[in-house]
Amino acid sequence: MKRYLIPFFFLILYSTALRAQDKKTLSFGSEIPLSTLNGNTNIKAKPIQWIDVNTSPETWFKQKDLLICKGLPIGVMRSEKMYENFILHVEWKHMEAGGNSGVFIWCDAVPQEGTRLPAGVEVQMLELDWVNQHIRDGVKPPIAYVHGELFGAGGVTTIPDNPRGERSKSIENRAKGKGEWNTYEVVCVDGTVKLSVNGKFVNGVRQSSSSKGYLCLESEGAEIHFRNLRIIELP
Repeated sequence: MKRYLIPFFFLILYSTALRAQDKKTLSFGSEIPLSTLNGNTNIKAKPIQWIDVNTSPETWFKQKDLLICKGLPIGVMRSEKMYENFILHVEWKHMEAGGNSGVFIWCDAVPQEGTRLPAGVEVQMLELDWVNQHIRDGVKPPIAYVHGELFGAGGVTTIPDNPRGERSKSIENRAKGKGEWNTYEVVCVDGTVKLSVNGKFVNGVRQSSSSKGYLCLESEGAEIHFRNLRIIELP
């Protein structure tokens, strides 16, 4: 019996290794040491590694300094490590009218049944025409929805600063449309999130039921480009 267990054990290891190889890993963005803000240049920035969770090898790819997401299949790519308190800087632009995407913070990176998206706090990234494409019963969604809405997803709960039901909408419309770069600064500390859109803080949530986890970039049906992603970890 023992002579059969050893080959079986190595077969399990081999199949696990093959599954791991199927998950595409790429380097994009950097971790910036907090001490560099005080002029300490001895500690260098570290590249951030990303792991495909449930998309495909063709969904995400680098083009010089850009990370391009083709949008299909719907799913996420997660950071290699978890983060707790941090500042996230990311620039993005949609390439299609009505495009949908976002970044999840404090995320479990486990796709929810029926949605393919994980649990976490979502920082919404929608192209401006989305509201025109999703009129229901003659009612157009509020334009603030596409300017950086924040909400708990997959069972994560938050208290919104600017309530739209359980979600928090931006108090000012600042996002730019298709083909134009947007800049998000996201400050995440002890369950509180504050979002700056193109240079001004306009949204926030607090008392998140999740306050540590992965970062996830979202593929949700439309091509989107990312650049200059930086994370500063905080005490």
